[in-house]
Amino acid sequence: MQEQMNGLDPQTQPQPMPEKPRELPPNPPLTGEPRKAVTEMIQQFGQTNVPAMTDSNIYCLPIIGQIEGHVQLPPQNKTTKYEHLIPQLVAAEQNPNVEGVLVILNTVGGDVEAGLAIAEMIASISKPTVSLVLGGGHSIGVPIAVATDYSFIAETATMTIHPVRLTGLVIGVAESFEYLEKMQDRVVNFVVRHSRIEEQKFRELMLKVGELSRDVGTNIVGAKAVEFGLIDEIGGLGAAMQELRNRIEARRPAQPVEQVVQ
Repeated sequence: MQEQMNGLDPQTQPQPMPEKPRELPPNPPLTGEPRKAVTEMIQQFGQTNVPAMTDSNIYCLPIIGQIEGHVQLPPQNKTTKYEHLIPQLVAAEQNPNVEGVLVILNTVGGDVEAGLAIAEMIASISKPTVSLVLGGGHSIGVPIAVATDYSFIAETATMTIHPVRLTGLVIGVAESFEYLEKMQDRVVNFVVRHSRIEEQKFRELMLKVGELSRDVGTNIVGAKAVEFGLIDEIGGLGAAMQELRNRIEARRPAQPVEQVVQ
C-alpha cells in the first residue's frame, strides 16, 4: 500500500547492498601466560631459565641474601630458599646438556641444616663446579663456597667465620651444648675437608675475640681468604667462567685422531 500511494513500483526501487560478513579480529598473542611464568621464575629462582635450557652448557646457581631453612623468614628479608635450590641441583645433574655449574654467592648465611644440605649436594655433583664469592659469603655460606671443585673470591668480598648460634628457646642443660658442639664439628669438618685450611687455623679464626663487635669470630677479606687456604684464588666472573670451561673441556673424552694412510 505504501508503494502504491507514492506511485512507485516496489520492484523498481533500489535495493540495499547486502552486508558483508564481519571478519573476526585475530586472536591476540598469548603473551600473558609466558610473561607471568617468567615473572614467577624471576621471583622464585632469581633467573629466567632453569636447567632445562639448551642454549648454554653452564648452569648458574645464585645464592643471594639469607639462606632460608625450615622456618619461613619475614617477607622483607631477601632470602634463598633451600627447597628451591635442591631441585635445581638435581635437574642440573640429570640434564645431559649441562656440563658445569657456576655457584655465585652473596649471602649473610642462614639456616645451618639447610646450608649444609646445599653444600653437600654441590660437593656430590659429578660435573665440574666452580664458586664465586661476591660481596660476602658469611657464616654457613663458607661451606657452600668451598663445596665446589674450585673457588674464587672477589678482591673486596668478605667472609665471616663464627661459631654456630641458636635462636629461640634454649634449654639450659648439658645436652644443648653437646648438640651445639656436634653441629659445629659438622661445619668445621666439611670446610677442612673441602679446602686447604687447617682445622686448628679455622677454629682459631672462628673463636677469635675482639674483632667482631657483637660476636666471636673473624671477618676476612679476599686476599686473606686465599692466604689461609679457605678459597683457591682471587678473581671475578671472567676468571670463574674460564676455569669452569677448562674443567669441562678436560672432562670431555679425547677425540680419536684420524691417521691418513697413503
